[in-house]
Amino acid sequence: MTSPRVTPQQAWDALAAGNARFIKGGPQHPRQDVERRNELATVQKPDAALFGCSDSRLAAEIIFDAGLGDLFVARNMGHVVAESITASMEYAVVNLGAAIIVVLAHDSCGAVAASIDQMTKDPTPVPLAVGNTLEPILPAVQRLWMRENRNTPYVDSTLIDADAVGRVHLDNTVNALLRSSRIISDAVANGTLGVVGCQYRLAEGRAVPVSAVGPLDIAEDTKPAPIL
Repeated sequence: MTSPRVTPQQAWDALAAGNARFIKGGPQHPRQDVERRNELATVQKPDAALFGCSDSRLAAEIIFDAGLGDLFVARNMGHVVAESITASMEYAVVNLGAAIIVVLAHDSCGAVAASIDQMTKDPTPVPLAVGNTLEPILPAVQRLWMRENRNTPYVDSTLIDADAVGRVHLDNTVNALLRSSRIISDAVANGTLGVVGCQYRLAEGRAVPVSAVGPLDIAEDTKPAPIL
Protein backbone atom coordinates (compact mmCIF):
# COMPACT_ATOMS: atom_id res chain seq x y z
CA MET A 1 0.00 0.00 0.00
CA THR A 2 1.34 3.42 -0.99
CA SER A 3 1.48 5.79 1.98
CA PRO A 4 -0.06 9.25 1.52
CA ARG A 5 2.46 12.03 0.94
CA VAL A 6 0.29 14.63 2.67
CA THR A 7 -2.37 14.64 5.38
CA PRO A 8 -6.07 14.65 4.48
CA GLN A 9 -6.25 18.25 5.74
CA GLN A 10 -3.34 19.34 3.53
CA ALA A 11 -4.92 17.64 0.52
CA TRP A 12 -8.24 19.39 1.16
CA ASP A 13 -6.60 22.77 1.77
CA ALA A 14 -4.86 22.55 -1.61
CA LEU A 15 -8.17 21.81 -3.34
CA ALA A 16 -9.97 24.58 -1.45
CA ALA A 17 -7.25 27.07 -2.41
CA GLY A 18 -7.57 26.09 -6.06
CA ASN A 19 -11.33 26.45 -5.95
CA ALA A 20 -10.95 29.90 -4.36
CA ARG A 21 -8.72 30.98 -7.27
CA PHE A 22 -11.29 29.67 -9.75
CA ILE A 23 -14.14 31.53 -8.02
CA LYS A 24 -12.22 34.81 -8.13
CA GLY A 25 -11.42 34.35 -11.81
CA GLY A 26 -7.67 34.12 -11.28
CA PRO A 27 -6.73 30.47 -11.88
CA GLN A 28 -3.04 29.69 -12.12
CA HIS A 29 -3.46 26.57 -14.31
CA PRO A 30 -0.55 24.90 -12.47
CA ARG A 31 1.43 21.87 -13.61
CA GLN A 32 0.11 21.84 -17.15
CA ASP A 33 3.35 22.40 -19.05
CA VAL A 34 5.58 20.14 -21.12
CA GLU A 35 7.88 19.42 -18.17
CA ARG A 36 4.96 18.17 -16.09
CA ARG A 37 3.72 16.03 -18.95
CA ASN A 38 7.11 14.39 -19.31
CA GLU A 39 7.38 13.91 -15.55
CA LEU A 40 4.15 11.94 -15.51
CA ALA A 41 4.89 9.74 -18.51
CA THR A 42 5.61 6.68 -16.33
CA VAL A 43 4.21 7.52 -12.90
CA GLN A 44 1.36 9.33 -11.17
CA LYS A 45 1.12 10.51 -7.57
CA PRO A 46 -2.18 12.35 -7.07
CA ASP A 47 -2.87 13.46 -3.51
CA ALA A 48 -6.62 13.61 -4.15
CA ALA A 49 -9.24 11.41 -5.76
CA LEU A 50 -12.58 12.72 -6.95
CA PHE A 51 -15.85 10.96 -7.70
CA GLY A 52 -18.36 13.26 -9.33
CA CYS A 53 -21.37 13.61 -11.56
CA SER A 54 -20.55 13.36 -15.25
CA ASP A 55 -22.25 16.71 -15.98
CA SER A 56 -20.24 18.67 -18.58
CA ARG A 57 -20.09 21.68 -16.25
CA LEU A 58 -18.28 19.70 -13.55
CA ALA A 59 -14.73 19.63 -14.94
CA ALA A 60 -12.80 18.82 -11.78
CA GLU A 61 -9.34 20.06 -12.76
CA ILE A 62 -10.83 23.42 -13.80
CA ILE A 63 -13.04 23.83 -10.73
CA PHE A 64 -10.12 23.14 -8.39
CA ASP A 65 -7.49 24.83 -10.57
CA ALA A 66 -5.40 21.67 -10.60
CA GLY A 67 -2.90 20.29 -13.09
CA LEU A 68 -1.91 17.05 -14.75
CA GLY A 69 -1.55 14.25 -12.24
CA ASP A 70 -3.13 16.18 -9.36
CA LEU A 71 -6.54 14.46 -9.33
CA PHE A 72 -7.57 10.86 -9.88
CA VAL A 73 -11.09 11.26 -11.28
CA ALA A 74 -14.05 8.92 -11.76
CA ARG A 75 -17.46 10.21 -12.84
CA ASN A 76 -20.90 8.91 -13.74
CA MET A 77 -24.44 10.22 -14.06
CA GLY A 78 -25.73 11.36 -10.69
CA HIS A 79 -22.55 10.26 -8.85
CA VAL A 80 -24.05 6.85 -8.09
CA VAL A 81 -21.78 4.36 -6.33
CA ALA A 82 -21.05 1.27 -8.43
CA GLU A 83 -18.43 -1.46 -8.24
CA SER A 84 -16.22 0.29 -10.80
CA ILE A 85 -16.38 3.51 -8.76
CA THR A 86 -15.46 1.76 -5.52
CA ALA A 87 -12.60 -0.02 -7.28
CA SER A 88 -11.32 3.24 -8.74
CA MET A 89 -11.35 5.01 -5.38
CA GLU A 90 -9.68 2.03 -3.71
CA TYR A 91 -6.97 2.08 -6.36
CA ALA A 92 -6.36 5.77 -5.70
CA VAL A 93 -5.98 5.12 -1.98
CA VAL A 94 -4.02 1.86 -2.04
CA ASN A 95 -1.84 2.24 -5.14
CA LEU A 96 -1.52 5.98 -5.60
CA GLY A 97 -1.47 7.28 -2.03
CA ALA A 98 -4.42 9.64 -2.25
CA ALA A 99 -5.17 11.32 1.08
CA ILE A 100 -8.64 12.56 0.29
CA ILE A 101 -11.69 11.55 -1.72
CA VAL A 102 -14.03 14.31 -2.81
CA VAL A 103 -17.56 13.34 -3.85
CA LEU A 104 -18.73 16.18 -6.09
CA ALA A 105 -22.42 16.86 -6.66
CA HIS A 106 -23.93 20.05 -8.06
CA ASP A 107 -27.09 22.13 -8.13
CA SER A 108 -29.54 21.91 -11.04
CA CYS A 109 -28.62 18.25 -11.49
CA GLY A 110 -30.40 16.54 -14.36
CA ALA A 111 -30.17 13.13 -12.71
CA VAL A 112 -31.85 14.46 -9.58
CA ALA A 113 -34.57 16.15 -11.65
CA ALA A 114 -35.16 12.90 -13.54
CA SER A 115 -35.33 10.99 -10.25
CA ILE A 116 -37.95 13.41 -8.94
CA ASP A 117 -39.94 12.88 -12.13
CA GLN A 118 -39.75 9.10 -11.63
CA MET A 119 -41.47 9.53 -8.26
CA THR A 120 -44.45 11.42 -9.69
CA LYS A 121 -47.78 9.77 -10.50
CA ASP A 122 -47.10 9.84 -14.25
CA PRO A 123 -43.32 9.52 -14.70
CA THR A 124 -41.64 10.05 -18.04
CA PRO A 125 -40.44 6.75 -19.54
CA VAL A 126 -36.65 6.38 -19.49
CA PRO A 127 -34.30 3.75 -20.95
CA LEU A 128 -33.68 0.72 -18.74
CA ALA A 129 -30.05 1.62 -18.05
CA VAL A 130 -31.01 5.16 -17.06
CA GLY A 131 -33.76 3.89 -14.77
CA ASN A 132 -31.35 1.50 -13.07
CA THR A 133 -28.82 4.30 -12.57
CA LEU A 134 -31.44 6.61 -11.08
CA GLU A 135 -32.62 3.95 -8.63
CA PRO A 136 -30.15 4.88 -5.83
CA ILE A 137 -31.27 8.53 -6.00
CA LEU A 138 -34.95 7.73 -5.41
CA PRO A 139 -34.62 7.24 -1.60
CA ALA A 140 -33.40 10.84 -1.27
CA VAL A 141 -36.45 12.08 -3.19
CA GLN A 142 -38.84 10.02 -1.09
CA ARG A 143 -37.16 10.98 2.18
CA LEU A 144 -37.63 14.69 1.61
CA TRP A 145 -41.09 14.34 0.12
CA MET A 146 -42.50 12.19 2.93
CA ARG A 147 -41.12 14.52 5.59
CA GLU A 148 -43.95 17.00 4.95
CA ASN A 149 -46.25 15.25 2.49
CA ARG A 150 -47.64 12.08 4.01
CA ASN A 151 -50.97 12.30 2.23
CA THR A 152 -49.56 10.76 -0.97
CA PRO A 153 -46.39 8.90 -2.00
CA TYR A 154 -46.47 10.59 -5.40
CA VAL A 155 -44.18 13.60 -5.63
CA ASP A 156 -45.30 16.96 -6.98
CA SER A 157 -42.15 18.27 -8.65
CA THR A 158 -43.26 21.87 -8.08
CA LEU A 159 -43.33 21.35 -4.32
CA ILE A 160 -39.93 19.76 -3.70
CA ASP A 161 -36.51 21.43 -3.57
CA ALA A 162 -34.35 19.59 -6.10
CA ASP A 163 -31.11 20.99 -4.68
CA ALA A 164 -32.10 19.81 -1.21
CA VAL A 165 -32.73 16.36 -2.68
CA GLY A 166 -29.26 16.60 -4.22
CA ARG A 167 -27.70 17.26 -0.82
CA VAL A 168 -29.45 14.25 0.73
CA HIS A 169 -28.33 12.08 -2.19
CA LEU A 170 -24.79 13.43 -1.79
CA ASP A 171 -24.76 12.40 1.85
CA ASN A 172 -26.16 8.99 0.88
CA THR A 173 -23.40 8.62 -1.72
CA VAL A 174 -20.65 9.30 0.82
CA ASN A 175 -22.20 6.72 3.15
CA ALA A 176 -22.59 4.20 0.32
CA LEU A 177 -18.95 4.60 -0.66
CA LEU A 178 -17.86 3.93 2.92
CA ARG A 179 -20.19 0.92 3.19
CA SER A 180 -18.95 -0.52 -0.09
CA SER A 181 -15.27 -0.51 0.86
CA ARG A 182 -13.50 -1.79 3.94
CA ILE A 183 -10.29 -0.40 2.47
CA ILE A 184 -11.66 3.14 2.36
CA SER A 185 -13.36 2.87 5.76
CA ASP A 186 -10.19 1.52 7.38
CA ALA A 187 -8.08 4.30 5.87
CA VAL A 188 -10.50 6.88 7.29
CA ALA A 189 -10.45 5.18 10.70
CA ASN A 190 -6.63 5.10 10.63
CA GLY A 191 -6.50 8.83 9.96
CA THR A 192 -4.78 8.60 6.57
CA LEU A 193 -7.84 9.41 4.46
CA GLY A 194 -10.62 11.96 4.50
CA VAL A 195 -13.86 11.91 2.50
CA VAL A 196 -15.64 15.17 1.69
CA GLY A 197 -19.03 15.54 0.02
CA CYS A 198 -19.36 18.83 -1.85
CA GLN A 199 -22.23 20.41 -3.74
CA TYR A 200 -20.94 22.61 -6.54
CA ARG A 201 -22.80 25.86 -7.21
CA LEU A 202 -22.80 26.27 -10.97
CA ALA A 203 -23.27 30.04 -11.16
CA GLU A 204 -20.90 30.85 -8.31
CA GLY A 205 -18.25 28.25 -9.06
CA ARG A 206 -17.95 27.26 -5.41
CA ALA A 207 -17.59 23.68 -4.18
CA VAL A 208 -19.46 23.80 -0.86
CA PRO A 209 -18.70 21.05 1.68
CA VAL A 210 -21.90 19.37 2.85
CA SER A 211 -20.37 16.50 4.82
CA ALA A 212 -16.91 15.36 5.86
CA VAL A 213 -15.55 12.14 7.37
CA GLY A 214 -12.06 11.68 8.75
CA PRO A 215 -9.37 13.91 10.26
CA LEU A 216 -10.57 17.14 8.69
CA ASP A 217 -11.37 20.63 9.93
CA ILE A 218 -13.85 21.90 7.35
CA ALA A 219 -16.61 24.48 7.58
CA GLU A 220 -19.60 22.57 6.24
CA ASP A 221 -22.72 24.03 4.66
CA THR A 222 -24.82 25.57 7.42
CA LYS A 223 -28.07 24.75 5.65
CA PRO A 224 -27.96 21.12 4.58
CA ALA A 225 -31.15 19.28 3.77
CA PRO A 226 -32.68 17.70 6.88
CA ILE A 227 -31.99 14.01 7.31
CA LEU A 228 -34.69 11.91 8.93
